Amino acid sequence: MSFQILIVDDEKEMCLSLAEILSANGFQALYTVDPLEVLSTLNTHKIDLIIMDMKMPKLKGIDLLKNVKAADPLIPIIMITGYPSIENAVNSMKYGALNFYIKPLKIKELLNEIQQLAKSRPEIERSNEIFPIITQNPTMHRIMAEITKVARTDAPVLITGESGTGKELAAGAIHFQSRRKDRSWIKVNCASIPDTLLESELFGHEKGAFTDAIKTRAGKFELADSGTIFLDEIGDMSLQTQPKILRVLQDGEIQRLGGMESIRTDVRLITATNKKIEQLLDPNRFRADLYYRISVVTIHLPPLRERKDDLVLLTDYFLNYFNQIYKKNVRQLSEEVKALFIRHQWPGNIRELKNCLERAVIFAEAGEEELGRQHLPAQYREIVEGYYPGDLDDTYDALTKKKITEALAKSDGVKYKAAEFLRIHRKTLYNKMRKLGLE
Repeated sequence: MSFQILIVDDEKEMCLSLAEILSANGFQALYTVDPLEVLSTLNTHKIDLIIMDMKMPKLKGIDLLKNVKAADPLIPIIMITGYPSIENAVNSMKYGALNFYIKPLKIKELLNEIQQLAKSRPEIERSNEIFPIITQNPTMHRIMAEITKVARTDAPVLITGESGTGKELAAGAIHFQSRRKDRSWIKVNCASIPDTLLESELFGHEKGAFTDAIKTRAGKFELADSGTIFLDEIGDMSLQTQPKILRVLQDGEIQRLGGMESIRTDVRLITATNKKIEQLLDPNRFRADLYYRISVVTIHLPPLRERKDDLVLLTDYFLNYFNQIYKKNVRQLSEEVKALFIRHQWPGNIRELKNCLERAVIFAEAGEEELGRQHLPAQYREIVEGYYPGDLDDTYDALTKKKITEALAKSDGVKYKAAEFLRIHRKTLYNKMRKLGLE
């Protein structure tokens, strides 16, 4: 089985023991006790799954999780810990973990999850696919109208919002509606690159500029010439790097590290941050002159808990998407899962919902059409026990009924057009209409 797993744990004995078990079950396993080596390992090896410890001395597991997801959003990650807490479990899912296990590990359960993932993973093409913005929320409609307007200009745009709200999607929507849509679309996550390397990444370097600079290398701003560069999590950029971004905006020029020549570059800059505006206005963290240059237009994306009316649309979209990838036929949620979805605050926003549904679809059997609590990650199964169906199910069904009724009205009652509008399979729409008495 060509399925390679990277184990990250500061306890070497744990790494060796787990690697031995994985190898005995037909998987390829490698390990590191140094979390700072993970990103370089991803560049030199094809890793299909990462199992990483939550608590490590050099770097917190949750920070490493963020960095890895920034570098490769599609790589599945399982978190493990000897210090269990609900907060750790919730944060893991918020930032994109597939599941969360407590030491001593339940090896049989872990192996079952990995085997399910290995069966399904070959179907996935790792790409930079941009998911469409799925919404019928009035606030989001206003935001999408703003995106269309600002896309016609070259004005710098700052996109704010919590992690997982779709800031990269919004940035992509601006670029791909702009006059630069056929030119470069370069993305850089400022939080995932160490300060010592970020300047070289952005502006390039000349041969010999530093110890490892064995050849001249163009930076992202050069590569983005005539196109758009998206700097995600710019609020994490060091004060030392910020003046160079300001120079690009003011003069349209960059200078490689170790170089003397000024290089002209014509780029459209879009930035994003999960920081609050007042944090960006703290002079000890961010330059005020740079803030005002990057925020000519500011777009704020609301969290999922403030757009619960999109929950049904998003759930149906992701179910349909993952059904196609994993060759499953899941069409609906059980009553108690509906109750959970309505009550849950989704701190990880759309990313958390997407990861939760992906994991659930993976664990659904080939013929199953309904997702139940047994398909959810462990931390959600525990939450479900405290939820009771009833009025909450009515709320979910009411949202579903409202969305279908609106879609039918917009499509003049033509069902297949309504299904296209809702981005769900026609059969799924018919089943929902039958269940809700809309036929």
